[in-house]
Amino acid sequence: MPVISVVIPLYNKENFIRNTINSVLKQTFTDFELIVINDSSTDQSLSIVSSIKDKRIKPYTIQNSGASKSRNYG
Repeated sequence: MPVISVVIPLYNKENFIRNTINSVLKQTFTDFELIVINDSSTDQSLSIVSSIKDKRIKPYTIQNSGASKSRNYG
């Protein structure tokens, strides 16, 4: 089980999510899981997350309810 969980709320950020995830993945500390909570994005955000192959990435989709609820879900 990972020591650290990184939670990223995601809503329509297709232009930024790849760089955000890559920034986390490039850390020298590697014992973490990266939880991405897709808040029902209507753009290609979730497709971009799914295209990044790393077993530490755990994407979830919830009904649109805002960043706070997304973070709490994570």
